[in-house]
Amino acid sequence: MDALSEANGTFALTLLKKLGEGNSKNVLIAPLSISSALAMVLLGARGNTAAQMCQTLSLNKSSGGGEDVHQGFQNLLSEVNRTDTQYLLRTANRLFGEKTYDFLSSFKDSCRIFYQAEMEELDFLSATEESRKHINTWVAEKTEGKIRDLLPANSVNAMTRLVLVNAIYFKGNWDTQFNKEHTKERPFRVSKNMEKPVQMMFKKSTFKSTYIGEISTQILVLPYVGKELNMVILLPSESTDLNTVEKALTYEKFVTWTKLDVMDEDEVEVFLPRFTLEESYDMECVLRDLGVTDAFEAAQADFSGMSCQQDLHLSKIVHKSFVEVTEEGTEAAAATVARITPRILRIVPRFCADHPFLFFIQHSRTGAILFCGRFCSP
Repeated sequence: MDALSEANGTFALTLLKKLGEGNSKNVLIAPLSISSALAMVLLGARGNTAAQMCQTLSLNKSSGGGEDVHQGFQNLLSEVNRTDTQYLLRTANRLFGEKTYDFLSSFKDSCRIFYQAEMEELDFLSATEESRKHINTWVAEKTEGKIRDLLPANSVNAMTRLVLVNAIYFKGNWDTQFNKEHTKERPFRVSKNMEKPVQMMFKKSTFKSTYIGEISTQILVLPYVGKELNMVILLPSESTDLNTVEKALTYEKFVTWTKLDVMDEDEVEVFLPRFTLEESYDMECVLRDLGVTDAFEAAQADFSGMSCQQDLHLSKIVHKSFVEVTEEGTEAAAATVARITPRILRIVPRFCADHPFLFFIQHSRTGAILFCGRFCSP
């Protein structure tokens, strides 16, 4: 699983940087979800089409997209998508193909076995609008109504061959909740000369945190209930630009900097905005920029592992994710009795996320990055 974790982590950071390139917009992606959706397409790709996908997904290290990559994904996904978890993670992953293409049953079986996903055949040719609505309804059902209208009007047409749909919704409760009474409106500094109001949550508690001098950045770990997942926040100092941090970030450094056993565990005053992010991306442009080109070209694409017919190519890849960050924890923390003990006055460290930061939601047991993003503006 290690080579695969590294591949997924590397791809996650590549995507995060790419989507945030040259802008100061909010970014939210579910990289494991995108990696696994593309790896499912890789099952049916051959030749140069497969080579380009492996390269972009950083899978060339882990045996070039062979059987054990898919086996690795199967193990990872069954661990992350377990039903006995205390977090709510709803994923809608499916490949929709034009039904005249006679998709191979061996390919459909592999999708089911390795990716817990179905390949569904639709009539894009003569029932384009019905197909689009069908896909949207299916996604809404799978994400408990949180993600609706994934495919906007006119986003598919009679020439559509393959649509890869990937939508994910997450709601987790903190291990210890933020007290709602402490949430106050405070200014969030969007840029040097612009502020916007946010609902700023506050909690003083013991957390793992560290400071990375190399990038002048504080790192804080906020565990979700049962410590199955953690939110890792990278907050640059006020004089450091978020882009500088993004540029310096590699997966190797991320792993080193966020090792829980070498972090200090101390009382910290945490200020964190309450936010909901919902972002949608048409992944074709991004993937083309990253080197996946053949898969989208009818003349070049080789999906002979999917169908024996020629000119089958990816028409659309849509990714949409939804994350809520609120005060809610497992339950109200028990009332603490204040005891006055004479002690040396010490300064409690502050972690005040009132300017742009990066965040990662990580699966503790596997280290998989389920979500990553940047919060720049409320």
